Amino acid sequence: MKLILGSGSPRRRDLLAQIGVVPAAILPPDIDEDPAEGELPRPYCQRIAREKAAAVPAAPEDAVLCADTTVALGRRILGKPADAAEAEGFLRALSGRRHRVITAVAVRRGDRLWQRDVVSAVKMKRLSDQEIAAYVASGDWQGKAGGYGIQGLAGAFIPWIEGSFTGIVGLPLAETAGLLQAAGYPLYQEGTA
Repeated sequence: MKLILGSGSPRRRDLLAQIGVVPAAILPPDIDEDPAEGELPRPYCQRIAREKAAAVPAAPEDAVLCADTTVALGRRILGKPADAAEAEGFLRALSGRRHRVITAVAVRRGDRLWQRDVVSAVKMKRLSDQEIAAYVASGDWQGKAGGYGIQGLAGAFIPWIEGSFTGIVGLPLAETAGLLQAAGYPLYQEGTA
């Protein structure tokens, strides 16, 4: 059995490596990630993870692992910013407030699908104009839901979280390991960890 990672995220590869998992292939699916009108953040995130898993080509015996991370400010979905102006807008909206980070994980093997999602609460400190400008100029916001990455420079903006740190980064490891095991993917074999 091979593991196919349906994500181009270097953060997800790094997180998998922490638990001794190296994908045999990396095949990011090309799907429409736009939210449906009125779609709420958690169901949206679950749907996108499922659709990603369904879109990755794999042999019936192989496991496909996909995930989606969404930042939710109330009912509003903050995806990956399209440009620096949108990243700045996201940071201004999140500044001084609590928000939720939802990561949905889907593992597909043949016709079976295992799925979990993890919701974490995050508090962002009140940001100054200078902090926002410097962070946006760094480019660290690119490709990150909500326009920031807790594992990078923006870690200095986050005084408090409740939930899964690895889920906030983009792949909740405890839940992911459980899904891989449920799908029959061998974890924690002697000589591998």
